[in-house]
Amino acid sequence: MSRIGKLPISIPAGVTVSIKDGVVTVKGPKGELSQKVDSSIKTIIEDGQITFEVDENNPVNYKQKQAFHGLYRSLVNNMVVGVSEGYKKTMELVGVGYRVSNQGNLVEFSLGYTHPIFIQLPSEVKVETKSERNQNPIITLESADKQLLGLICAKIRSFRKPEPYKGKGILFQGEVIRRKSGKTAAAK
Repeated sequence: MSRIGKLPISIPAGVTVSIKDGVVTVKGPKGELSQKVDSSIKTIIEDGQITFEVDENNPVNYKQKQAFHGLYRSLVNNMVVGVSEGYKKTMELVGVGYRVSNQGNLVEFSLGYTHPIFIQLPSEVKVETKSERNQNPIITLESADKQLLGLICAKIRSFRKPEPYKGKGILFQGEVIRRKSGKTAAAK
């Protein structure tokens, strides 16, 4: 069995979990999320904890059952944490003239291209932008859905990936880019 799958998930106060037709639904103060669980995994809710067990009678092969065991446990755990605490990602725009602003969930990026880039974020994601003098612009994204938040961060990062020569691009806050020396270092 998977050692991750064996760990029980404790349900915090204010969060309700229900199972119907193989779909686990989690409701909390930050929102509501649902996830379909494969039929080879049994989901059990008792004593304020959620546990997952492998259904030995299911015809799915053993390795696949093991993989599902840890996968669905992690997905449901992310949902429980998301609806109770939420997830937050902070990104930083490093580069001369790079700017970001938002009107509601419409975010406008100015990243050195000839045109501005607009992205409409889903209503589940809250966005906040901050631009201060002599500081890199910062964009903060918050959501209850960890998977959706990661997807949006990857999309935003793809507009200007960090490059190793000057260190410019869209980075996560605190991320360190390994720098390369340019052509002049080899000429000596």
